[in-house]
Amino acid sequence: MALIDSLIVFIVSLLIGALGIYVGARVIADYDDYTYAIVTALIGAIVWAVVGFLVGWIPLLGPILTLLAYLAIINWRYPGGWVDAALIGLIAWIAVLAVLYVLAAAGLTTFGAVGVPGV
Repeated sequence: MALIDSLIVFIVSLLIGALGIYVGARVIADYDDYTYAIVTALIGAIVWAVVGFLVGWIPLLGPILTLLAYLAIINWRYPGGWVDAALIGLIAWIAVLAVLYVLAAAGLTTFGAVGVPGV
């Protein structure tokens, strides 16, 4: 049963993370495709985990490289440049925080989402 619970938490977290990326991409890049945001969130989460594992332990440089790798995925997946990717990531982070705050206040979840780092 723990495996099913973990899978449900992963899927719900991924969908919430993708919602944040979708909102950011909609505002910054005028890109309106939630499925594309789900794939971006999944790829971003995988890259974040791998790069974090490989270099995340290096003080100061590790977290910066991990964040840059995540932003590179957004930059690769959406039109615009690095500034647009950073803005999409920032809006995604804010949107996910807002959704998680509402869900946590309702007693439905705790803070955490797959596909948006630091949340």
